[in-house]
Amino acid sequence: MAKEPKPKPAEPPFLNRELSWIDFNFRVLEQAEDPALPPLERLKFAAITASNADEFFMVRVGGLKLLQRQGEDRPDPAGLAPAAQLAEIAARMHELVERQHACLQKEIEPALRKGGIRRLRMEELAAPQRRHVDALFADSIFPVITPVAVEPGGEFPLLAGLGLALYVRLEGTPEDSAPRHALVAVPKILPRFLALPGETGFPYVLLEEAIRAHVGLLFPGVAVQECAAFRITRNADMGVREDQAGDLLEQMREVLVERKESDCVRLEIEKRASKEAQAFLRAALDVAAADVYAVPGPLDLAAFFRLANLAGTEALKIEPWTPQAAPEAPPAESAFAVLQRDNLLLFHPYESYDFVLRWLQEAADDPNVLAIKQVLYRVSDNSPVVAALMRAAERGKHVTALVELKARFDEARNIDWADALARAGAQVIYGVKGYKTHAKVCVVVRREPEGVVRYVHYGTGNYNEKSARLYSDVSFLTSQADYGADASAFFNALTGYSQLAKFRKLEAAPLGIRPRLLDLIGNEAERSRQGEEAGIEAKLNSLADPELIEALCKASQAGVRIRLNVRGICCLRPGVKGLSENVSVVSVVDRYLEHARIVRFRNGGAPLTFISSADWMPRNLDRRIELLVPVEDPAGADKLAQILETCLADTRQAWTLRSDGTWERRQPDAKRPALRAQEEFQRRAEMRAAEAVQRQAPAFEPQRPAEQKKQA
Repeated sequence: MAKEPKPKPAEPPFLNRELSWIDFNFRVLEQAEDPALPPLERLKFAAITASNADEFFMVRVGGLKLLQRQGEDRPDPAGLAPAAQLAEIAARMHELVERQHACLQKEIEPALRKGGIRRLRMEELAAPQRRHVDALFADSIFPVITPVAVEPGGEFPLLAGLGLALYVRLEGTPEDSAPRHALVAVPKILPRFLALPGETGFPYVLLEEAIRAHVGLLFPGVAVQECAAFRITRNADMGVREDQAGDLLEQMREVLVERKESDCVRLEIEKRASKEAQAFLRAALDVAAADVYAVPGPLDLAAFFRLANLAGTEALKIEPWTPQAAPEAPPAESAFAVLQRDNLLLFHPYESYDFVLRWLQEAADDPNVLAIKQVLYRVSDNSPVVAALMRAAERGKHVTALVELKARFDEARNIDWADALARAGAQVIYGVKGYKTHAKVCVVVRREPEGVVRYVHYGTGNYNEKSARLYSDVSFLTSQADYGADASAFFNALTGYSQLAKFRKLEAAPLGIRPRLLDLIGNEAERSRQGEEAGIEAKLNSLADPELIEALCKASQAGVRIRLNVRGICCLRPGVKGLSENVSVVSVVDRYLEHARIVRFRNGGAPLTFISSADWMPRNLDRRIELLVPVEDPAGADKLAQILETCLADTRQAWTLRSDGTWERRQPDAKRPALRAQEEFQRRAEMRAAEAVQRQAPAFEPQRPAEQKKQA
């Protein structure tokens, strides 16, 4: 009697976090591969995928390698132990590199050449161009670079993570015929793209190619047998030991030094490099074969983002969308007057971030403003936000700035800003022990005829005017007393010894957000069982928290329709019969980075709507200080509901997550008409701004015949 086949094991309910992130980066790469986009826009997306990968290796791969070295073999919720995750990551990332460079060299660069942006190799240069590079090398490059000899088995020079370098193999000596080895670090202070004369457009040669062409001058009298470009990525998954005594600022400076000396987690080397070069560098850096990426093109593709912003190349770029002034906040009106009239909810970058800056700058100069308190997580290089805080402090206002020193990869900038603010007279807090402060909140305390009023900004994005033009985020500004009281209580808890107490409106992580979300999800499940209206719509960057995922699955089993717009990581496996069949997940990837966090619960027909600084991940809910902010006024709640519905209905730039963990590009059909969410948001903002201008314009009255005759 034939044996019955064994039942196929069920798919695990969770998807792996790291592989889900890689899937997101492939979705970004598809933008670079889209022939309908102009070439500089495609180049931008290719550069973004490379920049994303750099951070992924430094943090996520670095962390997994630490776990593997410690002998950790416990599987993640998706059932993969660290070693298995690293193997899967390597396979997918090698594929990503091949696709990046195939797209760059076969599609993007040929289109750029037609538009006048040409990357030339040294052997392609005309004689005047070669003379130009020779002179440039002699005058500006040769005095800066320094060759360093490397003995096999000896101490390896300390190279900067993500910095370019050249490996040089030299002939041996008469006494010892074995080849000798040297390194030449490519200085970051020199421009990567060397402009060439004699042609229209922007012909250029890469800095490392110019150094390679002249490398023999660094070793006079010695034959160069090989010169190969390479780049290392160091583990950056490290932080301060906050369980130990010591000054946080000093400990953070020590972490920055430690990162410069950490282990190599990835070796990128140009594909034409010899096996000998690879073997030498692998041994010197202690890198496994799977962590060597033979790159079939220029290294450090992230640097090409600079070309995407090249001036005078508008024909090769997408048509810009101009952020619009919100009709509720006329530019000529005081920001305080606007917020005295009503709450204000802005959707950036479609609606301009200028109002937030104007409010802060007005607060700095207003003699009636008594205090400003603000959390700074990531700000720009020449931040007008910090400049306003410094000016306010210098004018005698009580300024408190919580500058989060542990904001990864912005630590050095934040240390500098903290020092500058302190010198200006602000009270500076360096974060909260044991947590990252990721909340986006600013409160302005103002003396008014009826008493002291608190004006508050709560947001989903950082106080960074540059990213506010590139990221899709929400700002909620109000002068309502409950929100102001909560903001004051929040800052008092951060700067003093009090706990994050029960607020009037807000919830704060690490204590309150997860329980509140679990309660709201459970409420929808119970309402569905009772036959009431139930549903959940959420817009997030990432969904990875096991407890929330399990709660969503239980709500799905209770009949709750759950529609999620998750930009990047999604560990929930949707559409699985009996588990998550009422859950759908869509991801929108378009010209702006989707960054807003919005969630809406149907609540039996009386919807509850929130914005938040937090994604639904263990790190946000357990190890960060975050805020969940209810938006209760009908206009703001309706606007957020429209944002959710539009993103969920996108059929042009959206992807649907299938139950097997793969992503499928959406296409318009009879049931779902063509809709591009970001384009629709821009259209709405422009239409509202135009209507506001039209309402303010004086009515046109045609002249009567007698008046016309009199004027004549």
